[in-house]
Amino acid sequence: MLPSNPEIREVNIIRYIQPFREGGSLPGLVDADDGFSYVIKFRGAGQGKKALVAELIGAELSRVLDLRMPELVFAELDESFARLEPDEEIQDLLKFSVGKNLGVHFLNGAITFDANVDKINEDEASKIVWLDAFLMNVDRTARNTNMLIWHKELWLIDHGASLYFHHSWNNWEEQSIKPFVQIKDHVLLHNASKVRNIDEQYKSKFTPDIIRQILNLIPDEWLEEEGRELTPQEVRDVYYDFLTNRLKNSELFINQIENERKNSI
Repeated sequence: MLPSNPEIREVNIIRYIQPFREGGSLPGLVDADDGFSYVIKFRGAGQGKKALVAELIGAELSRVLDLRMPELVFAELDESFARLEPDEEIQDLLKFSVGKNLGVHFLNGAITFDANVDKINEDEASKIVWLDAFLMNVDRTARNTNMLIWHKELWLIDHGASLYFHHSWNNWEEQSIKPFVQIKDHVLLHNASKVRNIDEQYKSKFTPDIIRQILNLIPDEWLEEEGRELTPQEVRDVYYDFLTNRLKNSELFINQIENERKNSI
């Protein structure tokens, strides 16, 4: 459960180690000045700051459901890193990512979740499927599970492809009451037999206060966008309205999940 008044620590990146080229946005492994290593989601990557916003919201809502998610940090990147990087592609990425980025604690030794090998219980599978349908996360498929096994436990990573309404933005009300047809490709769908129970038991945990606390964690600079005449707080309000409206209409995506499960069995 998310603690009251959650906080995200701030660290400074002191060493860029390597990119993860299997990720389309080129996240990178770094060392920070707190002595830990992090996978950095860069603000200068293809989906920009919106992917960082989606990651933060998805990760913190995961904690409300008692799902395992590595610690997030705000990671400050100095402009000197771009000057020292010999790879031109990474050099450009670092140049456009100077400032506050999002770091995810590196789970050293973790392996990618494999649905054919790794088994999880129906409660946990149902929570994850429910959350991904709620957030409209298109990126939890057999090809790219975005889940890791670490110390024999399941950990979620990468919610950056969630909340895709914010890429067009103006139709958020319509998107908030849509079923989530992409759930048919979810790697855990077959095992998610308790989504209706999860909806009944856990939806009430996503209180207006909890949602506001999470949204207040988002830095103002991530919510500023050229050509959009909304203040950071007004942008937070749109996210709040989207999430609360989607919760009120959760029956739509619950039905979608149940129908897709029937079709897949």
